[in-house]
Amino acid sequence: MLLDTPLCDFGWQAPDFTLQDPDGQSFTMSEHLGQHGLLVAFLCNHCPYVQAIAERFAQDTDTLMAEGVNVLGVMSNDYHLVASDSPPEMKRFAQRSGWQFPYLVDEDQSVGKAYGAVCTPDFFGFNKDGALQYRGRLDDARMGDAAGRTPELLNAMRQIAQTGEGPRQQNPSMGCSIKWN
Repeated sequence: MLLDTPLCDFGWQAPDFTLQDPDGQSFTMSEHLGQHGLLVAFLCNHCPYVQAIAERFAQDTDTLMAEGVNVLGVMSNDYHLVASDSPPEMKRFAQRSGWQFPYLVDEDQSVGKAYGAVCTPDFFGFNKDGALQYRGRLDDARMGDAAGRTPELLNAMRQIAQTGEGPRQQNPSMGCSIKWN
């Protein structure tokens, strides 16, 4: 089912969390909230919207991380229901897609629920103080069409890194519903 994300709730404080990647290494959100902010992306492997943007997202996150913006990917789908979202598949998908950021398993779905994640992909851009400044889409391109795109997420995170505030005009992300247990 195709869903759109709600509008950005500017200033909403990011709930802290600790999750593990598929190899069992723990990552704590507050430890990744750097001087230039943090992007938390709710993702999964099987969603055609995530598949369509995976390589562009890798490029944009590589750029952001090189500029000092930290990135954490979170997979909140019930992977017992959707086997293609299992931790071993997450690891393979991230490698195939070129993702260099931690891709974390939210097995009990508590992080997805705490953040009010709606769909995959669902992007949350925070400033250095953990205040939400962006909740929108990756870009304005159609699925799979990178030509002539406006990199909305990249530009928003750069603005947040420089000013601490996100753009007031934001377009909601859209994607597949999170598969709750």
